[in-house]
Amino acid sequence: MPDAKSKILIVEDDLDVAEMLNAYFRVQGYEVFTVNWGEDGVRSSLTVQPDLMILDIRLPDIDGYEVARRVRGDRRTAEIPIIFLTEKRDRSDRLQGLELGADDYITKPFDVQELRLRVRNALKRVSQGSLTNPVTGLPEGALVDEKLSESLGKDGLAILFVAIDNMDIFRESYGFVASDDVLRAISLMVINTMREVSRPEDFLGHLSSTDFILVIPSSNLSALSEKLRSRLDQSMEYFYPIKDREQASTRKDSLNAKLSELVLSAGQYSDVVQVKTELLRLKK
Repeated sequence: MPDAKSKILIVEDDLDVAEMLNAYFRVQGYEVFTVNWGEDGVRSSLTVQPDLMILDIRLPDIDGYEVARRVRGDRRTAEIPIIFLTEKRDRSDRLQGLELGADDYITKPFDVQELRLRVRNALKRVSQGSLTNPVTGLPEGALVDEKLSESLGKDGLAILFVAIDNMDIFRESYGFVASDDVLRAISLMVINTMREVSRPEDFLGHLSSTDFILVIPSSNLSALSEKLRSRLDQSMEYFYPIKDREQASTRKDSLNAKLSELVLSAGQYSDVVQVKTELLRLKK
């Protein structure tokens, strides 16, 4: 059971869905507030100060994107986690929501148990101050920034950036629990490979929920990258159910691991933002 003080604001114009979610999350121990219009959602975000918003995109006045834009634009509500709830499935719609700072995205019809887990994980991230990923338990956010900042002034270090592409498509097809299992499995593969090649003090964390970052000696970079790339490439299709594996091996939108290497030297980058920008450039 969550802390009874955890407040959820539901912005949903379908009265049946709104009532169902209200009743369900109240039983789960949350304090729930429900509105049916976008403008009311913006106002309620200020008056209620919820710990999390479940926000439908298709609303009768302003859409959910505009609600999110206003919530993110106000310093009093900018940090509220937002989970988009919508019937839209196009990649462009998901990207638009993520660009506005949405924490998650779930399409109708949805599994209410899956939504419950997403709510729990989003709230857990907030309570932990985004220091560790709730799925893998690896460092993220400020801990990763701290490690990168520490590494900028040193020679002989390198970054191995591991990006898992198309996880959002996998999650929509097989569900939230299955995608979490994949991330945990990949994190364990990375950890085990590091144990074989690297030192105990080497660093592994998240740059995003599906992107891993390793800070290791540059002398180990080639061996670790080669071994990890081989293991990930061999494993991706096995994350799919047996009936879908053959198709998954030929589809362009299947799970795919991209590895990028960046050797650091003292004074090369002035701040962490520059390093992150370079890593994202290498990822493309």
